[in-house]
Amino acid sequence: MSLVLTHTRYQFLETVRVPMTVIGSSVFPALSMLFFVVPFAGDDPVAATYATGAMLVFAVMSSCLFTYGIGVAEDRAQPWDPYLRTLPAGPLPRFTGRILTVMGIMTIAVIPVLLIAAFLTEATVTLGQLLLGLAALLLGSLPFTLMGLFIGYALPSKAAIVVAQVVFFPMAVGGGLLTGPPSTAPAFIQAVAPYLPTRGAVELVWAASTGFSPAPLSLAMLALWVAVFAGLAVWAYRRDEGRRFS
Repeated sequence: MSLVLTHTRYQFLETVRVPMTVIGSSVFPALSMLFFVVPFAGDDPVAATYATGAMLVFAVMSSCLFTYGIGVAEDRAQPWDPYLRTLPAGPLPRFTGRILTVMGIMTIAVIPVLLIAAFLTEATVTLGQLLLGLAALLLGSLPFTLMGLFIGYALPSKAAIVVAQVVFFPMAVGGGLLTGPPSTAPAFIQAVAPYLPTRGAVELVWAASTGFSPAPLSLAMLALWVAVFAGLAVWAYRRDEGRRFS
């Protein structure tokens, strides 16, 4: 546990010393709330609640893809990384520290969204629904965590930056995160969304915080995305280890 805490402290300080990492993860979702949710859905309690859930997933996806994807790729380019991977402690303390660090970044990212929803919209949930929604948000972050790890271990840092950016926006739009309640989304989004992990993640959050019933297809595809990217992340890690240490 002491090694885990040491790695967590080191990685968190390393991350926050580059302010744009934290700013990017928290400002974009907050601005999306201010520009897209407050003026168009802020006065409707139902629409505002759905939109807040979507912006929370938006914030978590941003944190995972950029902190894991770009952060891991940049770490691999430093001489410190191969040295740490030769130590007898093994990869578990460092992996756990990275996960806890990203959870901290995710917390920083979702706080502005929740504050905007509380003070500038009519979104409403009970305390129990809020806690269940946050737990569902954590569960829904799994595919983006694994996707970020795959990008970080499979690509060099310059390529990882581009791929993370290219993947991020289509998944946010295609999953319906920027189109409000599911019933108001364009027909194309409604057709594509169930096959994307963003849709499964946001439906979990909606189910926990409102009376929404998630679609079985969305949940099945979410589980499939988790399984696929878990396999790809493990493959990328072993490939990187084999290339640099064999």
